Parts: sequence; structure tokens; C-alpha cells
Amino acid sequence: MEVTKRGLKQLISSAIQADVSAKPFECIPGPKSLPILGGLWKYLPLIGNYDLNRLHITGYKMQEEYGSLVKQNMGGEVIVNVFDPSDIEQVYKSEGKFPARRSHLAVAHYRLSRPHLYNTGGLLPTNGSEWWRLRSTFQKPLARIQDVRLFLPSSDKIIGDFLTTFIGEGVVIYDFLPHISRLNLELTWSALFGERLGSFHSTQSNCDSIVAGLIEATEIANSCILRTDMTETIWSKMKTPIYKKLEKSLSFIECVVDKQLNKITTVTDESAPKKTEETISLVDKYLKFEESDLKDVRGMVSDLILGGIDTTSYTSCFILYHISRNKFVQERLKAEALKLLPNANSPVSPSVLNEAIYSRAILKETFRLNPIATGISRNLDQDTTLSGYLVPKGTLIITHNLVACRLEKNFKDPLTFLPERWIRGSKDYCNVSPYLVLPFSHGIRTCIARRLAEQNLLSFILKVGRNYSLEWKGSQLDVVTPIICKPDNHVAIAFKSI
Repeated sequence: MEVTKRGLKQLISSAIQADVSAKPFECIPGPKSLPILGGLWKYLPLIGNYDLNRLHITGYKMQEEYGSLVKQNMGGEVIVNVFDPSDIEQVYKSEGKFPARRSHLAVAHYRLSRPHLYNTGGLLPTNGSEWWRLRSTFQKPLARIQDVRLFLPSSDKIIGDFLTTFIGEGVVIYDFLPHISRLNLELTWSALFGERLGSFHSTQSNCDSIVAGLIEATEIANSCILRTDMTETIWSKMKTPIYKKLEKSLSFIECVVDKQLNKITTVTDESAPKKTEETISLVDKYLKFEESDLKDVRGMVSDLILGGIDTTSYTSCFILYHISRNKFVQERLKAEALKLLPNANSPVSPSVLNEAIYSRAILKETFRLNPIATGISRNLDQDTTLSGYLVPKGTLIITHNLVACRLEKNFKDPLTFLPERWIRGSKDYCNVSPYLVLPFSHGIRTCIARRLAEQNLLSFILKVGRNYSLEWKGSQLDVVTPIICKPDNHVAIAFKSI
């Protein structure tokens, strides 16, 4: 529709009027700010009632006390917490050409202090045009679904081997997380390098120190990131104990990655079998890109290991938790899996994934109740009105999607696990804001490996649902939030072969 000059003036006038009528930023409610500490006192033992390790519960408390928009002064850094889906939508619409975030600051500090190994702080902490250079380059093999499907045969084999090795005919596992971490390390390694690491071998094997070391290093690094993000003024001047832990973990990942990259880049054997489109790895492709060099590849591979193990491992545990506690869900899953996978060893193919309607609903409902993170962070690229308040450009925003997804105003019976919410035609189908369930974020800064992660998780759901009945043996699970939403107790499940 053509906009006349008069109409354009009216639109501009309306926009100005909206800003004028908005309440000032200073009036956004939030905790009292103290000298030096700002609002950090709310997280101190005995004095405050907020907990960094339970950010979803902290979010509930803030939302109940102050409303859908809460301002915090975190020792000099002003943060606005957002809970309403319409405001979350506005945040994404105000993120600009190069969406900016403030996270993984110590990771960037570590890498930028090693210019002989890295060009940037990496994809996770970098902003601006340099972020887009990395993103636009390294997303190429992961952006299109047909490219991601090339990884399916190898991941199907890995998941099958995992189930045979750790579950077999059926067993009670009282702490499943260490096992599932090995699965997701193996899946990540295979996609990156096109070969197996050996994560399912005996713990006495030669490679197990690398396997166990990578799992431990990624968990420790992720547990340190949030706390270093909130105490930048300390560790940027001196190496604090928590920064040293992060540095040690990043160094271990770096050494393992370097050894593997050196192995790949120094291969000169002309008799080695030629790789096809189906067997070529992410690193094979990354090393051929003219827009990047080995320093960029080192950072990208390290980021995919850092972000690829814990995220999918914790999500897998919550999937099993919900399935094992809901017999009706389990029966519907089994019916779909038996139809799509007639035999115990039937492969998960692209056509199977396309028809896995109920399995996909299970995954989405798990993401609603147990997303990978409590929300996302963004720095506003322009002045934006949120909940009637004018929030200035550059303000750091934290969305609280996990809290929003557990509120009655957004979902009926919000704490009930109900995959039918996501199946069109079901009596329980709900048509809700698309800005509520965003486990991988949204827009051009969405998780670079989203399609691959979803593919692996769906394959896992189908394989488990096809071959086992599950019974929950543990206590009720909630989450702790070092940065990724992690199960707060043992994942105890009884598997019985079907």
C-alpha cells in the first residue's frame, strides 16, 4: 500500500506521541539500589532473597513483586528484565542489523589475550560486523535442513550404539546424566570431525581421559560464565579463582581441538579415501572457507563443543524425565515410533523425522517447561517502549521466557506436561505468542546449530520410544541455572526393552 507524504507525517507524529506518552525509564520499578553494590545485595546470603543458581525462581519473585518489567542496577550495569511476550517481541524487533548481547565476557577476554591462536573472542561474545562475519561464514553448512540431514545417518548409528552400550535389554540407571553427556559429546565430535571419538568405550581405554576431560571442562566453563559476566570489573584486572577455573577449562578444550585440527591440516596421504558430500565434516568445510582462517575455525570449533554438549544433554534428561512420568504420553510416543520404525534397528530417516508429529510435540513441550536457558540477553539498538515505559537505546535486556511459559495467563495448567498443546486439531491445542517458547533464541542470532540439535533430539526420542518403556525412579526435578538450565537432581530412570 502506497504511503502518502501526509500519511507518513501522521505515522511519524503518532510514533513521537507514543514516545512522549511513555513513562520515563527512571520510573521502571525494581529493587532498591545501594551504593557500590547497586542491586547485587539482593543476591547476597542472609541479606537478599535472590539466587543466581535459581534464576527462574528469582524471576518469579521479581515478576510478582514488581510486575512485567523490572529494572536492576547490577553494580553499575543497568538491566531491564522482561516477562511479557509482547515486550519480548518488541525486544527482538529492536535488536538491529547486528543483534548485540553481553555474555561470555571472560571467554572473550581469554581468547583476545591469545592473538596467536584467535582473531576474535568467538561467536558467542562477539558483536557488530565482526560477529556477522563469523556467523555468515560458519552457518553455511548448518542453515539449510537438507544440509543438516547429511549428518543423520551417522547420528542415527551413534544413538543406536549408545542405547546398546548403556541400556541394552533394560536397566535401572540412577544417574543418567554422565552417560547422556557421552552421547552428546560423541554426536558433536562426529559432526565436527567426521569420525568417532570413542566416548562409549570402557573407562579404562586410552581415549577416556580426553572424553572425561572434555565433559568436565565444558561443564566447569559453563558454570563459570554467568558469575564472571556479573563480576567483570574484578577478573578483568586480576585473575580471580573462578576466572582461573574458566581459563583452565578453556585451555583444555583448546588443546584437544588444536591436536585434532593439526591432525587434519597435516594429512598428506594421497591414498586416503576421498570424502563425499555425505561424509565430509563441518571442519572439512570450515577449512575451505576463504572468509575465515585457522584461528577463526579454532574458535568456532571450541564454541560448538562448549555449547553443544551440556545443552543437548540437559534437554535429553528433561525429555526422559517427562516421558517416564507420563504413561499416556509414553504410549502415544510408542505408537508413533513403532509405526515409523517397524524394527528395533530401523534407521531414523528424513521421511521419518517429517512424520514424527508427536515426537516433535514432546520436544516442544519440553522446551516450554525446561528450555536450554531461562531467556536471552540483548542490547537495544533503538529507543523502545516496553510495558508503557521508554527504554533507551543500548539498555541491556534480559527476557524471562522460562518464567513466562510457566504462567497461567499464558498457558492453561502451565506446569502440566502436555504435548497435545502443539498438535493442531487436538482439543488441547493452544495458539500462543510465538515469542514465548524460544529455546534457541530468535532471528538472525538464533543458535547456529539449532537444526542439528533438534534433529539429534528427535532421533533420540524416537529410538528410546521405539525400544523401551520407562519408569521414573527419582525425585521431582527442577533446574539450577549456572548459565544453562541443568537438572537439579539425579536423573534416575528404569528402562525396560519393549
